[in-house]
Parts: sequence; structure tokens; C-alpha cells
Amino acid sequence: MNFSESFKLSGLLCRFSPDGKYLASCVQYRLVVRDVTTLQILQLYTCVDQIQHIEWSADSLFILCAMYRRGLVQLRITVWSLCTKSVSYIKYPKACPQGLTFTRDGRYLALAERRDCRDYVSIFVCSDWQLLRHFDTDTQDLTGIEWAPNGCVLAAWDTCLEYKVLLYSLDGRLLSAYCAYEWSLGIKSVAWSPSSQFLAIGSYDGKVRLLNHVTWKMITEFGHPATINNPKTVVYKEAEKTPQLGLGHLSFPPPRAMAGALSTSESKYEITSGPVSLQTLKPVADRANPRMGVGMLAFSSDSYFLASRNDNVPNAVWIWDIQKLKLFVVLEHMSPVRSFQWDPQQPRLAICTGGSKVYLWSPAGCVSVQVPGEGDFPVLGLCWHLRGDSLALLSKDHFCLCFLETKEKVGTAYGQRDGMPRT
Repeated sequence: MNFSESFKLSGLLCRFSPDGKYLASCVQYRLVVRDVTTLQILQLYTCVDQIQHIEWSADSLFILCAMYRRGLVQLRITVWSLCTKSVSYIKYPKACPQGLTFTRDGRYLALAERRDCRDYVSIFVCSDWQLLRHFDTDTQDLTGIEWAPNGCVLAAWDTCLEYKVLLYSLDGRLLSAYCAYEWSLGIKSVAWSPSSQFLAIGSYDGKVRLLNHVTWKMITEFGHPATINNPKTVVYKEAEKTPQLGLGHLSFPPPRAMAGALSTSESKYEITSGPVSLQTLKPVADRANPRMGVGMLAFSSDSYFLASRNDNVPNAVWIWDIQKLKLFVVLEHMSPVRSFQWDPQQPRLAICTGGSKVYLWSPAGCVSVQVPGEGDFPVLGLCWHLRGDSLALLSKDHFCLCFLETKEKVGTAYGQRDGMPRT
């Protein structure tokens, strides 16, 4: 595993292009486009204000830069054609966390709407922005919508005060409705499997419920107990690792540079035999957005594994075997998990906790890697390259690339993988 030098960054805004050739990053009001292979700057753009969001076009030819401080709030969506320069307007979008979703092939757009105190969904054909279907949803306060990866089913879910998931076909027919319980906080996170066969629903009760694509009924539920009692479940705990130094060869006091190196703490994973007690938080029930429930969910690219984090067990990542429908492994860290993301090409999970380390897990094992360089590099976010051979590590003010070995070089489960943009 090798690391590039670090580059300046702001707002954790660093994105690989969909074709994998370019890497866009932001430094205040500047947009920097680099070649992924050489990391040389190809284009440098200056915007009128600090950039707060960037997004690549699907063909990797354009980059959208959003500067919200300069924008106006209007209750409509504007669609700009970069080919014909025509403009289309879509009215009544609902301001909810996940109110707009495209199918993966880019053919259809689903939009959550709010009209006359009722929730609706409109489906548009992206080629000409004509309305394909418009239907109301049986929700009190629609919170999010998400297409299945195959583009055949649309999931819509209600506010956390009402446990309800609705599944619609492309023509707007209601296929199924699911409710796990009533009179308590409900849905916190939703994730489709890449195969579109499963829909995982993370709830405030600390459980993940798995629906199948045939009957849309629950096939199992995964709990997140504070104690792991099953002796067959592998639990990895992060532990500090003190490097062995030949102190007899050092002068005292050591030079300043050496003193900094001595104070850097490394860590490793240790296998712990059960029963294992995990660190927990007691949620504050009388405040909004309590730190409880399953707040993070992600399927591996082959749909074999599901990773989850229960927010009141913040240091742990749970990895579930979807084929056997059971807990496979638990990784507990010394700090709360901030983000995790699967390799796009194989079942390999990258994790960060806000420290100067990146953690990698695969069925072959797991490893903790110190990010090299002068000073501290707190890793706050992750971004995989589509080939799975490199990983962008994002800090508050900098980013760097982590390069991983290929299958041809190492032959293990850890390395298994095979025009200019304009603003």
C-alpha cells in the first residue's frame, strides 16, 4: 500500500470522474482537475465564491459547481440542457433529504413533491423531460425515495415518526407496503443491494430488516446487541501498538523530528474471544435526532455482505453474511466510525474514524494503516476509484490517494481486481 503526497482541500469536496480518468477537488473558490494516473493538474477554474458542492456529469465531460451563498431559494427545479441549451422547469419539489433520484441508466428521474398538504411522486423521462407518471403516496411526510439499481422499483419511506416503506413499479403501481411496528421512532436509513434482490431498512430500534424482491416481505432482521455472545462470531478490536525502538542508540533528549515520530501511535486489530462487550452510548431521548438506531448501511458490490453501524454503538462496524443471513464479523475501533465505503470491484470495506488511520477489511482479514506524512492527517471521508485500485482519503484541509496492490501482484482477497471536463 502506497500513498501520494497530500494536496489542499476544502469542504471534503473530492470526486473521481465516472470514467475514472480524472479527480476533481476544491480549494475554497478554485476547482482543480487532476489526471488520476499522474496527479498532474490538467485544469484550474476560478469561481465567484466558495464552492460548496461538486458533481460530475455521467459522461465525465462536465462538472457542476454549486455556490449556495450566491443562490436563491425557489420552489422549482431547473433542468439545463448542455447540448441544446434549452431549459425545462419542474414545479413543486419537496425539500426532503432524499427527494430526487435517477435510475442508474439515466433514463428516468423520480421526484418527491408536496402539493396541497399531500405527498406525490412524479416520474420523468430524461430524454425530453416529459412527465411519465404522477401519483400520490400514502405518507404523512415523505422523507426519501430511491430507485432499485435495476430501475424497476422505487422505494419511498415516511418520516421517522411513522414506520412505513412503500414500493412502486415504474408505472406508479403500489407493489407493497411494509410497517415493522407502530408508536415509536421508525426508519433511519435505507439501502438497496446492487443485485436489486434485497432492500435493507435501518430502524431506530437498533435493527436492520431485510426485504426480498419477490414478495417484498421481511426475510430476516439483524439486531445490534451491546454484547456478542456467539463464539462463532469473529470480533476484531483495535488496540494500540507501540513500536519497538532501540533506545540505546538514541541521544537524550531526542531531536524534535524524532520526538514527533516517537509520539505517533500505531494500532492493530486483535481477535477477541466471546462474550465481548462493546462500547455503548446512552441516547438523550428528550432531544431531536437522538444518537440511536442504525444510521449507516451499505451492501458490498457483489451483494454478499452488508455493513452497518448502530449509532449508540458508535465505534463498531457490523458485517453481515447475506447468503447465510447471519452476523459474519464485528470490527470495534478506539474512536467512533465516521464513514465506511465498499470497494466497487470486490468485497473490501474501507473505514475511517477521524484519526490518522484508514482501516481495510475483506474476508481474508483486516488491517489498520497509518497515513504517512508530516503532522496529523485526520481522515474524515473516503472515496473509492471505480477500479478499486486507489482510495481518496479526505481531511479537513487536505487529501491524498492511497494506492492498493493489484491481483496480479499479490493474488489475495485484499488485492483482487482487475475528453477534458468543463464547468
